[in-house]
Amino acid sequence: MQPVLDQIVERLRTALGDRLLSVVLYGSSVTGDQQQGYSDLNVLCVLTDITPRELAAVSPIFRWWRGLGNPAPLLLTRREFETSTDCFAIEFHDLRHQHRILFGENVIETLPVPAGDSHRPFYRVQVEHELRSKLLRLRHKAAGVLEDRQLLCRLLADSLSTFCVLFRHALILQGALDNSTAPRGKREVIAAAAGYLQISPEPFDRLFDLRDGKTAGPEIDLEQLLADYMAQISVVIEAVDRL
Repeated sequence: MQPVLDQIVERLRTALGDRLLSVVLYGSSVTGDQQQGYSDLNVLCVLTDITPRELAAVSPIFRWWRGLGNPAPLLLTRREFETSTDCFAIEFHDLRHQHRILFGENVIETLPVPAGDSHRPFYRVQVEHELRSKLLRLRHKAAGVLEDRQLLCRLLADSLSTFCVLFRHALILQGALDNSTAPRGKREVIAAAAGYLQISPEPFDRLFDLRDGKTAGPEIDLEQLLADYMAQISVVIEAVDRL
């Protein structure tokens, strides 16, 4: 991982010069919970300005980075970074507690901390919105691959990381855990959600096993697994909706 991170930093520095203020790695790769083939290297770049000039400069870097299987880096100006904590509450919660500075200023250190619970309504709404929208997306995609066991397995395995992140935030919102103590490992998040949010961990455990290389043989009823998985996601959504 490190050689690739060194490469993207060097390419960004060459392309942007002193317009590049900071490069930050965030997500599961910071905590060591990255799963080969299912986890991305997530990178945030803070710039002095973002105009077509900067977009043209980073375009070939983004194509190269996406070709490695990673999402395009996020680009924010310093002003945008400092004033977006309310509307990107999930992302900034994670950035504060799960990041590594790859280059430049430690912009996380100087990030304004929301006073009291003023950010909580934005945070709760975003968590519920993301849970509902990701469940809708899962349903729509599953409808197109139900006849193909391999594609259905891949779809379910791909979705695990996203829902584990959102379940972690549901636990924080409920007050069961705070951001510094909430588990970051995906299996640990599911175990905590089983205890605090009253979900059944069984469909998640089976999907973890499938993701980790155990066979999805004909004895596994994938349609029933999908039904159980979606039902437990709905339990979490209802818990967040009640907050």
